[in-house]
Amino acid sequence: MGTAIGDIVPRQQITLDALNGRTLGFDSYNIIYQFLSSIRGEDGTPLKDSHGNVTSHLAGLFYRSISLVEKGVRPVFVFDGKPSALKSATLKKRHEIRTDAIEKHAKALAEGNLEDAKKFGSRALKLDEKMISDAKQLVSLMGFPVVQAPSEGEAQVVEMVKAGKLDGCVSQDYDAILFGTPVLYRNIGVSGKRKIPGKNIYADVSPEKILLEKVLSENGLTREKLIWIGILIGTDFNEKFPDIGVKTALKLVKKHDSFEKIIAETGFAPEFDWQQTESLFMNPQHTTEYSLQFSQPQNDKILDFLSGKHDFSAERVKKSLDRLSAKTNEKSKQSTLGAWS
Repeated sequence: MGTAIGDIVPRQQITLDALNGRTLGFDSYNIIYQFLSSIRGEDGTPLKDSHGNVTSHLAGLFYRSISLVEKGVRPVFVFDGKPSALKSATLKKRHEIRTDAIEKHAKALAEGNLEDAKKFGSRALKLDEKMISDAKQLVSLMGFPVVQAPSEGEAQVVEMVKAGKLDGCVSQDYDAILFGTPVLYRNIGVSGKRKIPGKNIYADVSPEKILLEKVLSENGLTREKLIWIGILIGTDFNEKFPDIGVKTALKLVKKHDSFEKIIAETGFAPEFDWQQTESLFMNPQHTTEYSLQFSQPQNDKILDFLSGKHDFSAERVKKSLDRLSAKTNEKSKQSTLGAWS
């Protein structure tokens, strides 16, 4: 979900070709949810194998990653660890939304209402340990580094970008900006036409590049004040202040030099500790214990995993693996050090 600061974020539309040579950190939970939401049947149910295992996210990870590698991207997948205690209210709300959506999806299916079934099916998203384990196994077999974050995956990616280990963070959420990523890439996992939530309207979606420096300079902000905006309009770690949108929040933080003065003007006494939320964004939990070693794809094991275990078309998987191997072999030949490994 993240924070809704999009209206004050300057962005540059790019092509995937512009990512050539970049090593990018993917907020894995975020991109997996994108695939779970977008790769579904007409009745809103995700793709499954003959054993009932969800495979939408595996299809997205496999085919989209190969397309990105062909564009010269070196993907690193970072997975969430234990969520912050500050996120408990958000997680509870998400559970309630998902439970309601599951009930409405089942009702729509029983009534033969495919439009509602598809709508509520995309909201009935649940990412379980089996799905996460399968995702890690697949991307590892494909030769991509997997990093386990101690807490928020997005925060871990950002710290790796700030340390110069990665060239950018890939996520749909603007939280990465609050965490301080110098570069955020959006619409990388899914592009083309995308349905606007709650409406029967589709919009063109193109890859975007967002620079923290431009976000701050064009709005006349410090990063601390950008975080204050997030706190005012709500983040995954705190409830929002009532009746305050992003533009009002921008005016408030530019007017005042302390958050206490902002609270006084709004007349709203938050029940949460705003300083904890600020600290979480300014000094997120992360680890420096990880490897960014790339390796050649293990084609036989990938074929067995996807086709033998999860019923993917063997012919299509083989053709895609040929594309992946061709690109990784090409990269390895470009340097005596092994550009891929």
